[in-house]
Amino acid sequence: MADKSVLITGCSSGIGLDGARGLRERGWRVFASCRQQADCDRLIEEGFESPRIDYADPATIEGGLAEVLEATGGRLDAVFNNGAYGIPGATEDLPREALRAIFETNLFGPHDLTRRVIPVMRSQGFGRVVNCSSVLGFAALRWRGAYNSTKFAMEGLTDTLRLEMRDTPIHVILIEPGPVTTKIRENSIPHFEKWIDVEGSARTEQYESVLKKRLYNSDGTPDRFELPPSAVTAKLIHALEADKPRPRYFVTTPTYLMSAFRRMLPTRALDAIAGRL
Repeated sequence: MADKSVLITGCSSGIGLDGARGLRERGWRVFASCRQQADCDRLIEEGFESPRIDYADPATIEGGLAEVLEATGGRLDAVFNNGAYGIPGATEDLPREALRAIFETNLFGPHDLTRRVIPVMRSQGFGRVVNCSSVLGFAALRWRGAYNSTKFAMEGLTDTLRLEMRDTPIHVILIEPGPVTTKIRENSIPHFEKWIDVEGSARTEQYESVLKKRLYNSDGTPDRFELPPSAVTAKLIHALEADKPRPRYFVTTPTYLMSAFRRMLPTRALDAIAGRL
C-alpha cells in the first residue's frame, strides 16, 4: 500500500485518529485532517501530514484538498468522511439555526469535499469514497434528533451517489457504527449548552434527571456493546483494500440488531424498543 493515499477527516481523536494510525501501519500515505490547527500540529508532530479541514468552512475544504493533491502530484486513492458532532436535546427544543449549523458540518461539508474529490478519481480511473454514518442513520433514538437527521440524510445521499457511480470505477461505501468509544458525547456539551434552553423547555425535568446526568456525570464506563475505534478501523481497511468492497459495513451488535428489527418488526414494536434505550 506504499503508493496508496487516503484523506481522513476528523482525526483529532476517536474513529478518525485510530483509522489514520491503522492505515499508516499498513503502509498507506495518510492525510489526517482536523478542524482545529492545534490538533493538526499535534498530528504533524506524530509524523502525519495534516491539512486543516473544517467542514463548516468551505475555504478550508478547498485549501486542504489542494494541499493534499499538491503533495501527491494530483492523485488521491480514497477519502474517509468521518468528522461530525452531535447536539443532544429534544427535537422540539432544536432551533432552526442549530439544525442549520449541524447540517453544515455533518452533511454539507462531506458532500462538498466528495464533489471536489470525484473529478480527481474519475480522471485517474479509480477511487473510493467512504462515508461514516451510524446506526442512527437508519434507526432513530430519543434526544438525538439533530444527529439522527444528519445521518439519515447522509445515508440517502450516499446511497444515491453509489447508484450514480456504478458506471464509473469509483466505489461509494457507508460505514455504520453503533456505540464506539469516542469523545462525541464530551464534544457535544458545548453545542448542547449553546442551543438548548433547558429552563425554558417543557422537558426541563427530563433534562435534569436523564440527559444532563448522562452528559456531565459519566464515569467513563463503556456502554453496553460499546467497542473501541479499532473495530471501525477494521471495517475501514476492508472497505479500502478489498477488491469488491461492500456497499455498507455494520460495526457493533446494536447496528446488526437494529437493522434486523427494522426489517422484521412493525413500526410500533420498533418504537417500543427504541423508547427504552
